Amino acid sequence: MNKYKLAIVGATGVVGRTVLKVLEEKNLPISEYMLFASKKSAGNKIKFFNKDYLVQELTENSFDYGFDFAIFSAGSDISKKFSPIASSKGCIVIDNSNAFRMDENVPLVVPEVNPEEINMNKGIIANPNCSTIQAVVALKPLDNKYKIKRIIYSTYQAVSGAGRQGIEDLQNGYKNIMPKKFPHPIYNNCLPHIDVFMENRYTKEEQKMINETRKILKKPNLPITATAVRVPVENSHSESINIEFENDFNIDDIFSIFKEAPGIILADDIENNIYPLATNANGQDKVLVGRIRRDYSVKYGLNIWVVADNIRKGAASNAVQILEKLCN
Repeated sequence: MNKYKLAIVGATGVVGRTVLKVLEEKNLPISEYMLFASKKSAGNKIKFFNKDYLVQELTENSFDYGFDFAIFSAGSDISKKFSPIASSKGCIVIDNSNAFRMDENVPLVVPEVNPEEINMNKGIIANPNCSTIQAVVALKPLDNKYKIKRIIYSTYQAVSGAGRQGIEDLQNGYKNIMPKKFPHPIYNNCLPHIDVFMENRYTKEEQKMINETRKILKKPNLPITATAVRVPVENSHSESINIEFENDFNIDDIFSIFKEAPGIILADDIENNIYPLATNANGQDKVLVGRIRRDYSVKYGLNIWVVADNIRKGAASNAVQILEKLCN
């Protein structure tokens, strides 16, 4: 069996540390790991696989070492600068940022949905947005059978999606400390504002979900609309997804599809108040689906409620799953 060298870029951040945790849970054929971060974080030690790893400063020469793979979780600017350098030296980059997601030459991959795209990479593979990942895991098996005609997204996104500062804003809100990350207090609030507003009055987060879903499902003209809301929950995103199909469906078949679909836990027993909850998704790599019901306001409509750990499945675990496929 081959043994590979892996670089983890952004190892000290919220997602980077979760990448390390997920890697510890896997038995991947990696013989060497190196951890990279900014100059400010370089020199820190991180315990990983019961060893102390010294965090290195990321430089233009970092990839001279001869890595096979790299997982980037350090933001778009770092990815835009350093991912091409890494790939030019034979390293396949799995990038968690928004830098390359809509690049037509870069596969945008969720392993349960489009694993065939992984081996079509030209040195860089993009991890989709966290809210998109959990949505398409649920949507793909439905589209396979009934052909999706339109999607309406309403998201309820945890503060961890905004990084450490987002978590701190929620925690500080309990103490009446004004926020540093968000434009308004998130404690006791819902903010219909994730990322920046665009000329079309959608936020960048909403536009990401629309564009990425179309790319992953290979439906460039699919009608999709989205409203993305930040809620005072520490971790795990929840989504209400309204779907209109081209064809009629049997509601019992929908339940069967979700029972058999990869990466999904069906949580739908309303008689016992069982439905997907953020607290139940924490620490999970699977996507929870429930509140399944027909939408009687349109001809072939369906409502579902989809919840997932946005730091694990929405970022770290999805990247490691891609790495796992590359190693096999």
